[in-house]
Amino acid sequence: MYPQHMEQSIRKVEATRGRRLREVLPRLRTEAKDALLRAHHPDFIAGGMRRLEVGPNRGDSTPVEIAALLEGNIRIDPDKVDLEKIDYDVDVLVVGGGGGGASAALLAQENGANVLLATKLRLGDANTVGAQAGTQAADRTEDSPAIHYLDTIGGGHFANDPDLVEALVKDAPSVIKWLEGLGVIWDKRPDGSMHELSGGGASRLRLHSARDYTGLEEMRVLRDEVRNRNIKCLEFSPAAELLIDERGQAAGAVLIDLETGHLTLVRAKAVVLATGGMGRLHIQGFPTTNHYGATADGLVLAYRAGAELVFIDTMQYHPTGVAHPVQILGQLVTEKVRTLGAQLVNRGGEQFIMPLEPRDVVSAAIIRECRERGLGVETPTGEVGVWLDAPMIDLIRGEGTVARELPAMVRQFRRYHIDIAREPVLVYPTLHYQNGGIKIDVNGATTVPGLFAAGECAGGIHGRNRLIGNSTLDIFVFGRRAGRAAAQFARESRPGSPTLDHVRHWQQELERARLSGQRPASPLLLPDYARRSLNVGRIRPA
Repeated sequence: MYPQHMEQSIRKVEATRGRRLREVLPRLRTEAKDALLRAHHPDFIAGGMRRLEVGPNRGDSTPVEIAALLEGNIRIDPDKVDLEKIDYDVDVLVVGGGGGGASAALLAQENGANVLLATKLRLGDANTVGAQAGTQAADRTEDSPAIHYLDTIGGGHFANDPDLVEALVKDAPSVIKWLEGLGVIWDKRPDGSMHELSGGGASRLRLHSARDYTGLEEMRVLRDEVRNRNIKCLEFSPAAELLIDERGQAAGAVLIDLETGHLTLVRAKAVVLATGGMGRLHIQGFPTTNHYGATADGLVLAYRAGAELVFIDTMQYHPTGVAHPVQILGQLVTEKVRTLGAQLVNRGGEQFIMPLEPRDVVSAAIIRECRERGLGVETPTGEVGVWLDAPMIDLIRGEGTVARELPAMVRQFRRYHIDIAREPVLVYPTLHYQNGGIKIDVNGATTVPGLFAAGECAGGIHGRNRLIGNSTLDIFVFGRRAGRAAAQFARESRPGSPTLDHVRHWQQELERARLSGQRPASPLLLPDYARRSLNVGRIRPA
């Protein structure tokens, strides 16, 4: 299903396979990586960034799309909300229904809390289900949490919060056992040992997988566990604002029912934000791997309440997003394809980067190959990309490996009559992950008392670049820690009356800075290409 000019390039790719079987590209030295990133990575395009003018991170730089929402106008009128009409009164409110939110809800309940989970779409509609490659954990005799720590710090360009990384790697083996105890079916060898792979930036085999459906499998058991434990869940109910008491402590949230537009008031002694990422903002026009609810809501809610953010100037662009066919533009081609042996080659069939460099480095190299060197392959719809030579996997590991290890990828491309065991696929970087987020400590506590965060909306764990398999690790490590800590906080706290005073103050600050007329309503809730009949930008209390 490739047009003639692309087929001609594929013949060149096929002609170089014999030589490339013996070709091993060296890793780039640190200086070369830094130069490549500065020249070609989107984080370094000055025109895509601007400095915040209000709020706790005033003066910090962030993508213009995120800045507009962080400095956005309030979505609800606080003077029209009756704070005496509380719909739910709970110990812990968890906002978000992905892996981080489900983990937090389970651990909060285990620690004695009455829990309510509110999620924007359905329980499990989250980036978690799109995670394919696996979850890192150092549980082999030749590995250790210390080595995992060094890999993670190095991959994050030595900017990570070391305490968060320590918590991440120390909890990792127990997370794998916990998930298996809940029912996750890990890939294993005939002797019962884990079938583990390496990944970009990792020095050991520590990637635990369930074929290339890992996140979907993890979310399957978590969703079932939440339901089986009868944790109350409100679906299609995103948070529009947090409630803060007169002492500045988190006291619940105002939810919007997406079906009716009505508001729901939840009073809580502690709140856990697990709202995920921001891919649907399409930073700098990039396509995205993210689900439809990924609109940076948690950052907006926390920032408006006074929480500090970290590393909000760095996004992760996964190097291998689909560039053709256009029907699945931007969808993920898992890094596991490269860990199994697929190589990245240009129009002439030549390798240009060692395929298991860290993700930001590989992305920058692909962008350079296409934009500067002009060695990409153009599609009939005007996209450009390079070849990911997946047939190399069967040549290296034996026929049938692609079908056995990558059933999701095989199925994704088969719909468009592309057989990835025999044909390369065209890829280009796609917006994948929010490296930064809400500042937390090792228990998920933010700088606002009673407010916790976990998962992709939390920042500091990955520094300036995340390694493969560390996201589906951190959502469970810090989801569990935040849930446990929130339950303890709820037991010990004596909350005051919930207010929306911080919302009034925020709008006044925008008006003083003369920004209110220039900014959209936020949180965004849904991408701006959502059905206009929802009118979510104009929802007001009934």
